[in-house]
Amino acid sequence: MGGTRRRGALLGLGNVAVHGHLPGWRARTDCEIVAVTDASPARRAVGREVLPAARWHDSVESLLAHEALDFVDICTPPSSHALLIEAALSRRLHVLCEKPLVATPEALARLVTRARGVRRVLHTVHNWHHAPLVRATDAVIRSGRIGTVREVTWHTLRTQPAAAAGEAWRVDPTIAGGGVLTDHGWHVSYVMPRWVGEAPVAVTARLETRRHHRFAVEDTATVQLHFPTATAEIVLTWAADRRDNHAAVVGTAGRITIEGDTLAVVTAQGEERQTCPPPLSTGSQHPDWFGAVAQEFLARIDEGGDPAASANLDEAALCVAIECRARESSRRGGERLALGALLPDGARAEAAG
Repeated sequence: MGGTRRRGALLGLGNVAVHGHLPGWRARTDCEIVAVTDASPARRAVGREVLPAARWHDSVESLLAHEALDFVDICTPPSSHALLIEAALSRRLHVLCEKPLVATPEALARLVTRARGVRRVLHTVHNWHHAPLVRATDAVIRSGRIGTVREVTWHTLRTQPAAAAGEAWRVDPTIAGGGVLTDHGWHVSYVMPRWVGEAPVAVTARLETRRHHRFAVEDTATVQLHFPTATAEIVLTWAADRRDNHAAVVGTAGRITIEGDTLAVVTAQGEERQTCPPPLSTGSQHPDWFGAVAQEFLARIDEGGDPAASANLDEAALCVAIECRARESSRRGGERLALGALLPDGARAEAAG
């Protein structure tokens, strides 16, 4: 790009855009957010405050028609993602999009084909990869200190959905797609396979409502991922008595535990502890993690090649497959269901190998 700054636009100006993405874009000198839109006209005042130099548009259609852009950053509720991605790709724009990217394998395959056809990058915000605790866990596993991973447990505990803080779309199944499994399960679905070192081959799940009966989505999900040589036990809930995240990774030569902002590694040589703030339960926008996501996205643009072939999209396809099969498993009373053909090609080959 030389001295040219890439021009981007924010589609959606809710909490994740203002408090999560925007600080990351502001920190960069190689790109700028020049335009913004939101379905709520009331967000225009927010736009003037946080992006005074950016142009406001009353609709996505107006923004895409009148702005000269290089990329869009989609921060809207899930039900709008597929249509907005398609519209941006039709304008030959690179696309960064919040999770969950889309709801079905068919929708993802259609968008990947479209991105490949116009040679534009489609990238999902997998920001938990860049949490200090997750990165530290990755490093310990890759060092071989705990041996081969055989078991992972993960608990995401919340007292209520974010809807209680003003984002009511999160508990509307026509907009969010689902409840706690959709909101939190996507993160776990891309973190766990990296920790285990292979793709899951089957899933077992139970979805239920334990506390928030006024919402039309599940508030608790208990999920087991079956890997060729390991298992992952996952509990996600909005019905806990406290807000917390904790996890454990058990290997053939040791174990890792995550509690609060502390990572403990136990091996035959003894126990080591390190503090990696912030805790995974702190906030929901995580602006400190977004900078690395933006860097990944822009690096993919710079790399050229096949824009639709990436580990990020393979992860997104795996997340979609896991959620679809988990919901079907729950409908069938917790039956174990193979992921099979729903796996992306890369993950399928890894699992077979």
